[in-house]
Amino acid sequence: MTQTLFDDIEMTPAIAVNGGGQERERIARKFAPLLREEPRLGSLVAYGGNRSVPFLRLYRYKEAFSFELVREFQRRFALTPADYVFDPFAGMGTTLFASMLQGMDSIGVDRLPIACFVAQTLPKFLSCQCGQLRAAFERLVRIVPEIEPAPAAMDVAIMPLAFLEETRLELCRWKAAIETLDGDLRDVFRLLFFAILEATSFTSKDGQFLRLKRDKVTADPTDVLQQKVAEAEADLARAPRLFPFWEQAKNHLPTVCVGDTRDLTGTPFRRPPTAIITSPPYVNRYDYTRSYCLELCFHFIRNFDDLKAIRFGVLRSHIESKVGSDEQPPHPVIAEVVDALKPKDLNNPRIPLMLIGYFVDMQKVIAEWARVLARGAQVAMVVDNVRFEGELVPVDLVLSEMAESVGFRVKEIIVTRYKGNSSQQMKKYGRVPVRESIVVWQLEG
Repeated sequence: MTQTLFDDIEMTPAIAVNGGGQERERIARKFAPLLREEPRLGSLVAYGGNRSVPFLRLYRYKEAFSFELVREFQRRFALTPADYVFDPFAGMGTTLFASMLQGMDSIGVDRLPIACFVAQTLPKFLSCQCGQLRAAFERLVRIVPEIEPAPAAMDVAIMPLAFLEETRLELCRWKAAIETLDGDLRDVFRLLFFAILEATSFTSKDGQFLRLKRDKVTADPTDVLQQKVAEAEADLARAPRLFPFWEQAKNHLPTVCVGDTRDLTGTPFRRPPTAIITSPPYVNRYDYTRSYCLELCFHFIRNFDDLKAIRFGVLRSHIESKVGSDEQPPHPVIAEVVDALKPKDLNNPRIPLMLIGYFVDMQKVIAEWARVLARGAQVAMVVDNVRFEGELVPVDLVLSEMAESVGFRVKEIIVTRYKGNSSQQMKKYGRVPVRESIVVWQLEG
């Protein structure tokens, strides 16, 4: 594999990157012929590529990949309107939105209610007319001062700390005013409302947590919501020019379900899907129920118990994940990593349990895909390798070997970029980068 420079990190060959034990050396040698670097895709595997895309730019779902990445794999897979696209980790619905705009039917599943809401709502901009959002805002702004504030889940610890009291009350009034709207217009304004929560609060979606920043200058809810309405109106004006099939897209609205891709029983597939373009949560300790806590508290949950139910129901990629005493590493590489971590002084002793839970879950996920997909279906999945206390976890290779065991053929593993670790990790273990990759599989007949 050609050595290059990604993100100012000095590269090493794939086998050395995955060193650290016999099983990791074995799997690295096995898949080395299928690894190739494609740095052009590095900027497309992150949300940043959506900052100029109409409607997708309105709500920052920071874990999303870009619209252009979906278009890239639609082209590589030679997808047509005859295909049926599935995103089992739908997130904000980028795959579904891009498929709709190409005249393709699609379906998405996600366990996080705010993610499903955004994915369901983005296509509803198709039903909006230019000027409609501005007119609705002008009506709402007149009733906000007098309306009774909507409730929120105030027993969640961060809620009383996240806002100035007058700001929180104004937000609750805006929420109540928005609830007086009807149908698609109400959902569109809910989305715009969720999009302003971070700016109006002392919080920042930063890494693993929703961090409090007491020195942050917060925005006025009415002002920033008006700005969001203006952005959405601008998008409505330019969408027909940018998306050639904008008008026809309303015939291909995606299906979005709050569900669990570990068990797709009952998912309303119209037919076996022919393609997956997705990215699961990375096994990086991030807890989405914390990152999107404000949105959840304003609309999707009633109290802290509801929040905990979601937290312990999502894919087990975060530290608080519960792992049964009978659950064991489902792959020899993960067993090797867990054994190597046990004697180390970890900054969180639950990291080995998180790894076990994550890969047990992903084994179930991949088996479900093999069950529901059409024969010959193609899969593109963005994944991130991780490193804990010097022990590298080749997520892309482990998931690929799991996929082989249930009937997928691994076509290629595209390395999009290499990322470093924290300065403390690099000082202790050296500048050994980890891959962010796209695994490409095909379900054999």
